[in-house]
Amino acid sequence: MAIEIEQPTVGLSRIAISDTHGEDSPYFAGWKAYDENPYDESKNPSGVIQMGLAENQVSFDLLEEYLEQHSEACLGGSGISSFRENALFQDYHGLKTFRKAMASFMEKIRGGRAKFDPERIVLTAGATAANELLTFILADPGDALLVPTPYYPGFDRDLRWRTGVKIVPVHCDSSNNFQITPKALEDAYNTATSMNIKVRGLLMTNPSNPLGAAIQRSVLKEILDFVTRKNIHLVSDEIYSGSVFSSSEFISIAEILEARNYKDSERVHIVYSLSKDLGLPGFRVGTIYSYNDKVVTTARRMSSFSLISSQTQHLLASMLSDTKFTENYIKTNRERLRKRYEMIIEGLKKAGIECLKGNAGLFCWMNLSPLLENPTREGELDLWDSFLHEVKLNISPGSSCHCSEPGWFRVCFANMSEQTLDVALKRIHEFMEQRKSKKKLSLQ
Repeated sequence: MAIEIEQPTVGLSRIAISDTHGEDSPYFAGWKAYDENPYDESKNPSGVIQMGLAENQVSFDLLEEYLEQHSEACLGGSGISSFRENALFQDYHGLKTFRKAMASFMEKIRGGRAKFDPERIVLTAGATAANELLTFILADPGDALLVPTPYYPGFDRDLRWRTGVKIVPVHCDSSNNFQITPKALEDAYNTATSMNIKVRGLLMTNPSNPLGAAIQRSVLKEILDFVTRKNIHLVSDEIYSGSVFSSSEFISIAEILEARNYKDSERVHIVYSLSKDLGLPGFRVGTIYSYNDKVVTTARRMSSFSLISSQTQHLLASMLSDTKFTENYIKTNRERLRKRYEMIIEGLKKAGIECLKGNAGLFCWMNLSPLLENPTREGELDLWDSFLHEVKLNISPGSSCHCSEPGWFRVCFANMSEQTLDVALKRIHEFMEQRKSKKKLSLQ
């Protein structure tokens, strides 16, 4: 039994009592419902299936096989000297071997079309820490970052809660698959300036989270031209497993900069982590790659608050330096993600649900607006509540991602087995059939 203590009226900091963490969002409420009643094929077949978590679990077997064959990597080497090397304090620059391995992996997963200098890599405890750290460096409390919608609900916490920085949404719409446009950028910037809010940067995700669509080269050029013209920063939060579903290639902002001989590169900063591509969110491995020397220096100083353990760095330095393993992993992981994507798209189509065409990521964006009794945010949340408590699926309503059009939902497909995904699709199909039957009865 928990110890109950009378709570005094002593005051706390503004951060402690602030509601900007965003835990009241339906996005986090869905997670709570799942945690209280998680689906299990044998122990709890009627439980909630987690489809709100963008994790990549399709290639865990490859990681487990590597670890079984390289047990010394788990220990960071062999012998007492290796143990002491891991146990004692490491410089917050991070292990040089790991930074070199990370730079090499980032190049390899981009097909060698972009180069990364290990000396410009700053290590952080995941992309969450990287994004917050960059926000602290680029903006002062009261300043703002532009963020295209729909965006990851966690950004409300990561970018705002402790920094005091505001988020100004760049409203995108379904008319062009929610792609960023110059007009949307200008409108958002003008909205901020009309409110006397200083815009310090633009944060974009590529593939455009949560849409699962890699940003095109022409759009990236327009974005870079925009931030240059406005004299602001560009933070590109990139998932390099992009472009796994079509012949079109994922384009990193690093490739655009190389083609421009690094003109205006000092305003560009890339955030990357191993959470999505290697499926290791629990390892808390993120990186900031900046072309700005001052940002690199400051980020290194601040990274002492979010270090990665030396043992984790040793393990991943060994894994990412293994050319045979990384090449096989990248190829196999992309094939499996493609298969899983096709599985959910086909299943939703059979249920009468259309999705945005995607070519990247770990999720799809489905349109349930025809099911809304009221085409409003409230109507969307009513439908979300039905999915959560009747269908027992945790999906993310578009409004939790600040989508301006009600009826869109983000559905993750790579954080479960094919068998569990099949169960989820059957539940959706049954729900749609029930809705059709109710509609027929109401018309009689």
